[in-house]
Amino acid sequence: MDKRLLLSQIEKNIHDCKKCILWEGTTNPVPGEGNPDSEVVFIGEGPGFNEDKQGRPFVGQAGKLLDKLLISIGISREEVFITNVIKHRPPENRDPLPSEILACKYWLDQQMEIIKPKVVVTLGRYSMARYMQNVKISEVHGNPIKIKSLVVIPMYHPAAALRRRSVLDSIEKDFQRNKEILKNPSSVFNIEGLKNEDEDPNQMSFF
Repeated sequence: MDKRLLLSQIEKNIHDCKKCILWEGTTNPVPGEGNPDSEVVFIGEGPGFNEDKQGRPFVGQAGKLLDKLLISIGISREEVFITNVIKHRPPENRDPLPSEILACKYWLDQQMEIIKPKVVVTLGRYSMARYMQNVKISEVHGNPIKIKSLVVIPMYHPAAALRRRSVLDSIEKDFQRNKEILKNPSSVFNIEGLKNEDEDPNQMSFF
């Protein structure tokens, strides 16, 4: 079946989802959007105020920065797929709880299975934890890591970059550093020196 149709069905199911309490008091779920055939998926943490109102990911100030970062390396957001670890906005934009992340994991797993990307860019520590645990984002950001059949690039969340100039400088450099991987993901496994999870199994694992 067509990927777009499959993702559309998941969106409908997310609209009806009550696996956790986050659906209460929200305006819209935010399943994600973009090119279902993309080889690159960006995973953020959760919807904010603007995302909840529009039902779309990264449409606020952090989203504008993400668009700018993509444009800086010659990519439009329509070329990639963008989603979040959780699909409903947490109250007052608080951090997602482990139980909420686990409840939404089913939907993200389904999306990833359909899209089958070669590269995943995690934005923030909660999406990074899906693939890498017991590490600090300040120590690994911008460094692509091969995890099984996937290359994961952990990066700071754009919202954090809006709060601190040093983080903004880092995420801008990380995008430029990984420009070729993000523009040509099919060639990513030919990169020499790409760190593999097997080199440090205690530091990386699937969430």
